[in-house]
Amino acid sequence: MHQWAGLKVSILLSFILLTGTLATLSHEIDWLLRPAMRVDPATVGAEVNWAAVARTAAAQAGAGRVVSLEGPIDPWFAAAAILEAPDGGLSFAYVHPATGEFQGTGHWVSAQRILRNMHRHLMMPIPIGVPIVTSLSLLLAVSLVTSFVVYKKWWRGFLRPIRLTDLRTAMGDFHRLAGLWSLWFVALMILTGLWYLAEETAFPAPRLPVAKVKPAVESVEILASRLPATLQEAQAANPDLRIERILFPTEKSGAFVLHGQDEAILVRSRANALWTEAETGEVLLVNDGRDLNLHQRLSEAADPLHFGTWGGLATKVIWFVFGLALTSLSVSGVAIYALRLIRTERKPRRWGPALAISWRGMGVWRWPAVLLIVIGFLLIPTVFLQA
Repeated sequence: MHQWAGLKVSILLSFILLTGTLATLSHEIDWLLRPAMRVDPATVGAEVNWAAVARTAAAQAGAGRVVSLEGPIDPWFAAAAILEAPDGGLSFAYVHPATGEFQGTGHWVSAQRILRNMHRHLMMPIPIGVPIVTSLSLLLAVSLVTSFVVYKKWWRGFLRPIRLTDLRTAMGDFHRLAGLWSLWFVALMILTGLWYLAEETAFPAPRLPVAKVKPAVESVEILASRLPATLQEAQAANPDLRIERILFPTEKSGAFVLHGQDEAILVRSRANALWTEAETGEVLLVNDGRDLNLHQRLSEAADPLHFGTWGGLATKVIWFVFGLALTSLSVSGVAIYALRLIRTERKPRRWGPALAISWRGMGVWRWPAVLLIVIGFLLIPTVFLQA
């Protein structure tokens, strides 16, 4: 069972694990690729100058509108505004979080968007792609449980060194050692993956409360000018809210919605939401993450736990390292299978025969696995159409 679960769709499983690993640092990848996202930490204060960021975003929006403002995730990041052009096209405008200085623009489709979409649902429609991807957590669960059967007295192996006598021995020792140190991480990925599967197929979380406000008809410049009054009222209503995102009013709702972090732990910023009427700044609704029911709380905790965002860059790096370890477990398991057969059949220990043996061992399962990955790449242009 351990071999079957790890081998048959190993191509797809390894791909999903790799894209998820890269997705943990996807914002940092965009930071490297887009100079406009960078700021000198010495020029940034403790608080974001939301009013200045809003004015700059409104000026860049022109005849379009500001969808939202995003605070910097680390001191060396710029603030970002999502802008919608009159034709519906989306883009980013990057703004210095302290001075409000405009630093440049970026396409809405970024490394973060592509990696998250590929990892979450292979670019497919969410009701189709999410169940396909999250069902792989069932295979991970089988691999985890059967590993304790395959590896006798496993608790003695945490400090056992890797023997370099030959490639087969070294690969086997590495597989066991990486698996032991990654037990907690594998279990966490299984639990969150199963939760995503359950949410998408049978148990969606109850929606968070919203405030009903008449549509906004003012220009984007006027809306930006009214943000300081909203911030003042929000500060009075919840002084401890650390704002991370501000949603601008729309043609459907004339409310500013402020998302951030407060006292609740392991929740996405949307769990703490403060709604204000754009015209007056009046606070209409305050959502506190501590008031969520158990189902909502688990739903909000899934993403921070799955991607390691709950502790900032430090935990994301830890998740990245263990994500690489988990990906290597999938790859090394296939390599061990191939090397074992090469030794049995006394074939040359070269990559060609090993790949051929692995490919044959996957059986008919290799075709849907490869097909799903190919479909994911073919659907990448649809993300640009969404933008």
